[in-house]
Amino acid sequence: MAPNVVLVTGVADQLGGSLADRLAAEPGIERVLGVDTRPPSAAVSSRLSARVEYVPLDIRDPRIGRVIDSARVDTVVHAAPRVSAGPLRGVIKERNVIGTMQLLAACQRSTQVRKLVVKSTAEVYGASATAPAVFTEQDPVAGGRDHEPAEIEAYVRGFARRRPDVTTTTVRLAELIGRGVDTALARYFRLPVVPTVLGFDARVQLLHPQDAVDVLERAATSDLPGVFNVGGDGVILLSQAIRRAGRMPLPMLRAAIPAAARLVRGAAPVHFSPDLSRLLNYGRVIDTTRLKTTFGLTPKWSTADAFDDYVRNSQEEASK
Repeated sequence: MAPNVVLVTGVADQLGGSLADRLAAEPGIERVLGVDTRPPSAAVSSRLSARVEYVPLDIRDPRIGRVIDSARVDTVVHAAPRVSAGPLRGVIKERNVIGTMQLLAACQRSTQVRKLVVKSTAEVYGASATAPAVFTEQDPVAGGRDHEPAEIEAYVRGFARRRPDVTTTTVRLAELIGRGVDTALARYFRLPVVPTVLGFDARVQLLHPQDAVDVLERAATSDLPGVFNVGGDGVILLSQAIRRAGRMPLPMLRAAIPAAARLVRGAAPVHFSPDLSRLLNYGRVIDTTRLKTTFGLTPKWSTADAFDDYVRNSQEEASK
């Protein structure tokens, strides 16, 4: 079903804002509503189409249901979940989980919603010494209190069972890296000396933000139900990435990495989530066969290309 009125959560972020802008350019889409607790940043708003209607609202607020009903939204893209780390970790986690529950409840009550797209993350698989070399969509997701992405997906599966008439698509994105990306991982590679886990050299798979937007746009404009892993082709060893970034590694015990990063950080702090700490220890690679065959999209940027784009951008900013 082609969308007519689309609501995008998390429009203040690079990914949500870029997606809303892309959807606003679709000739068949009548309206695009962008929901967030704060207005888009200057970098996002400078590229945001005037056709995107910003709605200042916390999706934990029950009024999200009225927005969906009054605008006659037929497609919802939930791009708001953010990594919960740092001093606001508890607030972010609550907004991720409770916000998703409130949004799903509003979609379930709506008679107009016919499509739901949820931005998830490969973090749902976790990272450990016993993990498979490559995760597929059929592998079990991680559990425990540090895994709200898995909790969010559980609510999404429940929604899909209750509303089988709604096309529900979940995309599990690999770690984002590339031009304009400001995440804990991106900041990690900007450290003058990069702490690494002694005795380990993790394999990491990355995703360029442009490919992430392509995937979300296709999911919003096509009927592609199910769960799809999304990542660039190939992997990069952590040691290789550090060399490409022109940095020096500093091997140490995993538990000491967050403290070491605080000591050597630059202007931007690096907030290590539990998953990022495990990722830097054990690595994580996901299989993207279903993305290329069933979903019908192959990322344009490989893992190495995405990382090199990030490095070029970092060098350009440093030279200014």
